[in-house]
Amino acid sequence: MTLNLITWANSPPFINSPPLPWISHQFLATAEEAADSSLVLAGVLLSLVLIYAASKIGGELCARINLPPVLGELVGGVVIGVSALHLLVFPEGGSLAGDSLIIQFLQLTDNLSPEDAGTVFATQSEVISVLSEIGVILLLFEIGLESELQELIRVGPQAAIVAVVGVVVPFVAGTTGLMFIFGISAIPAIFAGAALTATSIGITAKVLAEIGQLSSKEGQIIIGAAVLDDVLGIIVLAVVASLVKTGEIQITNIVYLIISAGAFLVGAILIGRLLKPFYTALVDNLNTRGQLLIVSLIFAFTLSYIAAAIQLEAILGAFAAGLILAETEKRKELEEQVIPVADIFVPIFFVVVGARTDLSVLNPAIPANREGLIIAAFLIVVAILGKVVTGFTVFGQPDLNKLAIGVGMIPRGEVGLVFAGVGAASGALSSATEAAIIMMVITTTFVAPPLLRVVFKEPQAVSEDSSKT
Repeated sequence: MTLNLITWANSPPFINSPPLPWISHQFLATAEEAADSSLVLAGVLLSLVLIYAASKIGGELCARINLPPVLGELVGGVVIGVSALHLLVFPEGGSLAGDSLIIQFLQLTDNLSPEDAGTVFATQSEVISVLSEIGVILLLFEIGLESELQELIRVGPQAAIVAVVGVVVPFVAGTTGLMFIFGISAIPAIFAGAALTATSIGITAKVLAEIGQLSSKEGQIIIGAAVLDDVLGIIVLAVVASLVKTGEIQITNIVYLIISAGAFLVGAILIGRLLKPFYTALVDNLNTRGQLLIVSLIFAFTLSYIAAAIQLEAILGAFAAGLILAETEKRKELEEQVIPVADIFVPIFFVVVGARTDLSVLNPAIPANREGLIIAAFLIVVAILGKVVTGFTVFGQPDLNKLAIGVGMIPRGEVGLVFAGVGAASGALSSATEAAIIMMVITTTFVAPPLLRVVFKEPQAVSEDSSKT
């Protein structure tokens, strides 16, 4: 039928006629879609080249001066991002297609029209953002595999105390300080105070793994507290967002979030333990390549989906999956197989966090930034001290490195940026307050990794000196 139609359309009566409109339109539309998808792929590939180069160069430089490589990945992201070279920018930050040097390069080399540039830019940015989210999911899955569930349960009470204090102290101090010292109205003050409660489990866990402290008691308390911080942070964000939208706190939403978070974490671990024999049997009976890795990723992504579907963070599901599979006999083999996959996706996450960070808010020469700088200085002090004090709330264990626990809770990272983004989108924050929150997130994210190495080294140095004497 298709052949006959083409033959008929090109027969002598039509051969010198213009193309049929419906055939021409359909063909051109298909050609345009193919061109767009090809250009999107080209943009994504160029973005990945820049991301991997920035992460590797930054990581190597930091490793050679005895700083955590993850800090280099963040710095590399800043260099290629909105703050410096504009190679990797995102529309969520207010950037346009013309601001991206990748899009400009495609316009020069691949005949990308200005009309299509916006579509290609938005799609390319969305793909990189999704890959970044997969990166943090894999990171938390890997961290879960390296953690001991029994140890987390054992340090559970201490982690709970650290998490609760780490949420309450910064929130109360930040909110009241902004209201009574700076005269900021209640809703933006509450939102800024809520941003202080976050803890970036991804950044802290990566540094702990790099310095070999992830399985230490302090490391397990930090990870446990950071996981609880995520749950509490989600609840706080939901409450504040509800307050902004409706002017009142919706108790039913709070109750739902608390119940769903507790039920998910406990239920996932209990059900996972029951399914462990079936998991092991399934892996053993499969004969195709990659059976262990693929089955494990299916399990991790399923729990991540369930967590996201009930309005929790997907990373909590990935972490729970790692904890469950860490109790199986496949743990060591699975760790070895996950690491190369994580090495592909995790750097995307950290570079994107850096690329999204706009350091122009630090420029005091711009009058509009000065108020934000003063507020930011206050928020930074509260953000650091409010988390450092959490380590000293663990009593009865004199050998515990309490300062290290507090320092491990400092970085806000991507979690703090989520708070700032939601606040900006809701219209609750002034430009000065928004800039102050971003500056607080930047400072805490970059200062925590080197501090964490310092505070974990000090006890070791003391013990070595005492052993020599």
